[in-house]
Amino acid sequence: MKNLKIATAQFENKSGDKNYNLSVIRKLSQKASAEGCDVISFHECSITGYTFARNLSKEQMIDLAEVIPTGESILKLIEIAANNNIVILAGLFEKDENDNLFKAYVCVDKNGVVAKYRKLHPFINPYLTAGDRYCIFEIKGWKCGILICYDNNIIENVRATKLLDADIIFMPHVTMCTPSTRPGAGFVAPQLWENREADPTSLRLEFDGMKGRDWLMKWLPARAYDNAIYTVFSNPIGMDDDQLKNGCSMIIDPFGDILAECRTFDDSFATAILTPEKCIQAGGNRYIKARRPELYKDIIGQDHNSEQNVVWLNSDKKNIN
Repeated sequence: MKNLKIATAQFENKSGDKNYNLSVIRKLSQKASAEGCDVISFHECSITGYTFARNLSKEQMIDLAEVIPTGESILKLIEIAANNNIVILAGLFEKDENDNLFKAYVCVDKNGVVAKYRKLHPFINPYLTAGDRYCIFEIKGWKCGILICYDNNIIENVRATKLLDADIIFMPHVTMCTPSTRPGAGFVAPQLWENREADPTSLRLEFDGMKGRDWLMKWLPARAYDNAIYTVFSNPIGMDDDQLKNGCSMIIDPFGDILAECRTFDDSFATAILTPEKCIQAGGNRYIKARRPELYKDIIGQDHNSEQNVVWLNSDKKNIN
């Protein structure tokens, strides 16, 4: 494998406005390509918008969703990739031929769709169907996987994707700045976003504290370190429907170190060069080889009824975040 230059983006999407969101994806992809990037990654539902979908009926969701790979937005995404000679990863709601609905994330290049992944633990709309498989694909010789937002909170998903030979896991999110049972969690006031030019300090304190980045740092570097992988985390900045999101899209290496991070309030991206040697040198590679699955395969694989509750979405239920 050769070195790979990746960009991870943040931008303020508009709910349901695919043309606008694709225009931002086009602008940032053009810029990333001009800076020599091989790949650019965008957040969960970056094409359609996300949080507003919690209030949509099934009929509205079907109207919003697209068939993959023939949907209009997918064809536009492929066109952007072809025109800029860059690999693009972005998300949207998907429907199949029977109008089953999924939370999807795709990787496209100039030739078409390289990979499609369906979120394993969707929750934003009751009509979404959970995905039922992992996704492994190649970008310029690198084995890659995708896990969307909540999927990464179930640590087995990350390890399973690694054991399927992924050295890079793309982790698109719409996260942080929502209530939870953990100390310090909560919404960030939209007024701080509106006043960000006059008072950036107050906004940054909220974004970087326990409502935002401090929580992310409790677990995201560990996913990279434990599994000797590069994690490409992408998250929106600004208002997503009525919720404020803090961006901080970043790339973390197999040592658990942050290589690059978006640190402005603008639509932007951060870039890093991924080198294959780190995947071998990192401690996680040695720990994976030292595993003794005969001790715990029956424990981890025993029957279990999955329960998923989200505090900010279902405030009367216990959260498992």
